[in-house]
Amino acid sequence: MEQLDAKAGAARRLVIKIGSSTLTTSESSIDYEYLAALADQIANVRAAGWQPVIVTSAAIACGLEALGIQKRPSDMPSLQAAASVGQSALATAYAEAFAAHGIVTSTVLLTRRDTADRHAYLHARNTLLRLLELGVVPIINENDTIAVEQIKFGDNDTLAALAACLIDADLMVILSDIDGLYDGNPNTNPDAKLIPHVESIGPEILAVAGGAGSTVGSGGMITKIKAARVLMVAGIPMIICYGRQPHVVEDAAAGKAVGTRFSALEKPHEITPRKLWIALGDSARGAVVVDEGAKSALIGHGKSLLCVGVAGVEGRFEAGDIVDIKDLAGHLFARGRAAFSADEVELACGKTREVLERNRLLAALTQRPLVHRDELVVFE
Repeated sequence: MEQLDAKAGAARRLVIKIGSSTLTTSESSIDYEYLAALADQIANVRAAGWQPVIVTSAAIACGLEALGIQKRPSDMPSLQAAASVGQSALATAYAEAFAAHGIVTSTVLLTRRDTADRHAYLHARNTLLRLLELGVVPIINENDTIAVEQIKFGDNDTLAALAACLIDADLMVILSDIDGLYDGNPNTNPDAKLIPHVESIGPEILAVAGGAGSTVGSGGMITKIKAARVLMVAGIPMIICYGRQPHVVEDAAAGKAVGTRFSALEKPHEITPRKLWIALGDSARGAVVVDEGAKSALIGHGKSLLCVGVAGVEGRFEAGDIVDIKDLAGHLFARGRAAFSADEVELACGKTREVLERNRLLAALTQRPLVHRDELVVFE
């Protein structure tokens, strides 16, 4: 497939993710005044040379409002019906807000099914790049009308990170209902301090990220941190900031200090579009737990993962599936494409290379890596 040049032209690319709690009022209806002010900001960053892409939430919330449903239902058909109704209202609201600036918007609805396949991933990428070339502001949302648990992103932080990787963005900004990442829970700890800059994400950063903080949205700080972890590997800075702070998008694009900025000092290792697809384009089917020697080889020496370094297996995966790679403490530090199934890898756990080679059924596990370096993404 012919691919568009991801860096054609001089314009910088900006992904802006807007959470439901930021975009809606306390009654979960669209805050049109806020949306108009946001369109003003985005028009200004466009004038400054940026190509913006918006990843939005709130389709379900808008649909519930239109349908007169007060309490968010728990059954999937009701949620998908609300999304179907709400997506139309949401798209219209964006189109009208940006029309005031003569800006055309488009609606792009995605599920994991659209990005799990490598060719579909590239089609989505080329479509977004072409929209930007045409001067359009794409409005991306998860296709909640048809998405089921197996193909859902689950949160728009992950979807926004995928969009940023798809277009090789220069910056991603998450407009949230909190100022950024704190070293404690600011709702319960008055001494909690904002962390202005994060250069690496280890267990200690993950530990200070709590669960979902809003009943309106589906994400939380932990989903934002996980998105930042992938973007740091890709070399794309990410900012979490309070979405209703005046001029916050313009300030973030101008490089001013707002919220928490996540940016690695350097890319941990060579990253390719294929590796980014592995990191975000498909959900992991399971996990392998590796010993300290294997972890050191992957992080410090650029090696592939061998079956002899695996101490345990989680979940059921097949050859060719994406798997998470964890250390003995349960910390996820890498992800890759498995060459063998979970059943095969389980048989190799705890066995030396020599033992495997002597077994005619298991010898194949020593002839090639479980995860080849070319299909491995290390987050540290």
